[in-house]
Amino acid sequence: MAEAIARQSFTEVIEASSAGLHPLGMIVGMTRRTLECNGYSADGLRSKALAPEMLAEADLVINMSGYSREEGFPRCESVEDWTIEDQFGAAPGLYQRIFEEIEQRVSELAERLRGEVQAAKPDREG
Repeated sequence: MAEAIARQSFTEVIEASSAGLHPLGMIVGMTRRTLECNGYSADGLRSKALAPEMLAEADLVINMSGYSREEGFPRCESVEDWTIEDQFGAAPGLYQRIFEEIEQRVSELAERLRGEVQAAKPDREG
């Protein structure tokens, strides 16, 4: 869900790529429906394993795995832990609640990143 939200709404500050420590190998139908009901496309999403080169290329890893960063990402310097309930197999209402939580967190991340980009820009008035 986070990848779809970031790709559709925040491409100016987030280049999103989602992968899992234990991927299912598919996008669950309820995930697809929840995204679509909220105006997001699931096109192009796929369930994939986290590869070492993905970690090496990432500026920031958002950890929603439930594992500690030490367990899941021992060699990764920039990891942010998001505690998100696992919705797999749950009722549609839980998928919606989790979608809303993820959407809010991705939006907050984008705002923070925009602020960091602005702060890094040289002052052009002097």
